Amino acid sequence: MAQAARGLWPRGRALAWRLCGSPAPRLPVQSRAGFAGAAGGPGPAAIARKGSRRLLGRAALALGGAVGLYYTARWHLRAQDLRAQPSAAQLSLSDRLQLTLYQYKTCPFCSKVRAFLDFHALPYQVVEVNPVRRTEIKFSTYRKVPILLAQEGESLQQLNDSSVIISALKSYLVSGQPLDVIITYYPPMKATNDQGKEVTEFCNKYWLMLDEKEAQRMYGGKEARTEEMKWRQWADDWLVHLISPNVYRTPAEALASFDYIVREGKFGAVEGAMAKYVGAAAMYFISKRLKSRHHLQEDVREDLYEAANKWVAAVGKDRPFMGGQKPNLADLAVYGVLRVMEGLEAFDDLMRHTHIQPWYLRVEKAIAAEAPQ
Repeated sequence: MAQAARGLWPRGRALAWRLCGSPAPRLPVQSRAGFAGAAGGPGPAAIARKGSRRLLGRAALALGGAVGLYYTARWHLRAQDLRAQPSAAQLSLSDRLQLTLYQYKTCPFCSKVRAFLDFHALPYQVVEVNPVRRTEIKFSTYRKVPILLAQEGESLQQLNDSSVIISALKSYLVSGQPLDVIITYYPPMKATNDQGKEVTEFCNKYWLMLDEKEAQRMYGGKEARTEEMKWRQWADDWLVHLISPNVYRTPAEALASFDYIVREGKFGAVEGAMAKYVGAAAMYFISKRLKSRHHLQEDVREDLYEAANKWVAAVGKDRPFMGGQKPNLADLAVYGVLRVMEGLEAFDDLMRHTHIQPWYLRVEKAIAAEAPQ
């Protein structure tokens, strides 16, 4: 085993550093509910604190690279043993897994997961979480949605983070490895972000745990795999940050958005009325701060239009989806993020003023064709 791990070191090290991201962990500053010194400058103490935070961030990244390497090597070694044993992979997935998704319906991260589950015809139950009390997820120390509980035989696994959920389940579908083994390849890691706040990130979350034959069968080449990972991350790091500034762009749009949120969410009558009017007002002003934080244009619609047309250009004219003849994980991620705006003015404007509608309707049709009835 030691020799095998050493043999994986050069490739594994490069993979771990590539997948763990940039020198400081980048986390969405938007809530995952989606809609829902001296005058002359900083003194030595402030500079020292800032340097300390950067040092901590870099140390966490270095640790993440080492952990990623360890799990990459461990996966290669253990996968060989698992595939040498008789497996129940031929059984219907619906007979092996019972899935429960804890979500906010209007959360773009939750919508991504639903798009994946529906496209792969995976039956699942939905628990709508009250965004104020969140009593439905009191069992979890991880307090964001989506959370997916997966029962496989007597084993109950909790999967956190939308991209980890998708990568782990796709690895499971393709490789047939037990889910409790697969999720160990996406370890949570604590780090300090640029604001000095401790955050949880998941290394390798855009990477599928497949051997070379499985990867070749699924992607056909390294370029397709790299392209899918790049655009999945783009959906998380950029596209999702355009949703709130656009759906809360004006007071009227903010009120319409919260009317939709209350209608689709799990609110009581009084709580819903409070959420609609107080929440709409709050998010209108918060959206202005988000616009400044992400350096968006004065008219945030322009950023949304540019992002949509950039995606359409990346897909190109020679294939219906980025995945070719069928949507891949990047297609489903982008579709899932944009879908939460359906029924709102921002969505209608997006369809009218960009070239994304034909692709969007193709993905919608592909998911409808596969989704359980």
